[in-house]
Amino acid sequence: MEKEELMLAIRASLEAGAAIMNVYTDPDADFEIERKADNSPLTIADKRSNEVIMRHLSTLPYPVLSEEGKAIPTEERRGWKSLWVVDPLDGTKEFIKRNGEFTVNIAFVNEGKPEAGVIYIPVRKELYFADKAVGAYKVEHVTASDVNGTFESLLARAHRLPYSEDTSNDTFIIVASRSHLSAETEQYISEMERKYPKVETVSRGSSLKLCLIAEGKADVYPRFAPTMEWDTAAGHAIVCASGGEVYQAAHPDTPLLYNKEDLLNPWFIAYPKKRMS
Repeated sequence: MEKEELMLAIRASLEAGAAIMNVYTDPDADFEIERKADNSPLTIADKRSNEVIMRHLSTLPYPVLSEEGKAIPTEERRGWKSLWVVDPLDGTKEFIKRNGEFTVNIAFVNEGKPEAGVIYIPVRKELYFADKAVGAYKVEHVTASDVNGTFESLLARAHRLPYSEDTSNDTFIIVASRSHLSAETEQYISEMERKYPKVETVSRGSSLKLCLIAEGKADVYPRFAPTMEWDTAAGHAIVCASGGEVYQAAHPDTPLLYNKEDLLNPWFIAYPKKRMS
């Protein structure tokens, strides 16, 4: 996609992060927690973040599929070649717990494949962004007021991912969900413990798990529990641009696809670049 379009998505994520933090840091704030049809939580921060993102993305000629947007009929989405896939606040449970492990996720999908992605971690002020043409990057200590220049100026202060392809570490690192460690995942971990002499499991919330894969700081992320397309699209784009991939668990050579008739992802396994070679 065009650099200007990616920059717009980056600015949207940073401003959405600021809106979330206004709620998160207000000692008198009522999160106004609601329950959606699937019993997952929804807060006022989710809604405010979505409003900010939609205001930005509506200036571009692509439809938006957002977790907090209106339901779009499958028949209408079938005509979408390119679209944004958005989770305004990924990790609402972590937000409510106040552990800081929540993100803003914005992805650009073309013909079912995630080609660009932005993930912002408001509490840490860390930004991940990627495009298949330019690679994957991370910027630390960044807020909305810092990104008023060009894409090139942002790139100049960014670290390219993965950080390292050093495979000398004999510890096999598995990244797992903070809130959704299924029996199947526990079984997978046990299998890896039999296969490798030293295994370490690292837990993270929201899309931070895919960020660790993109950074090259974990060897695998198995997800044998439900996720939706907006949970993974941005992280998937960043993993791919860093040289890795996110494969369907039942079809190990087939990546996750997006804008499907059913927006529920199949189980998947994500690998970093060093595991792809």
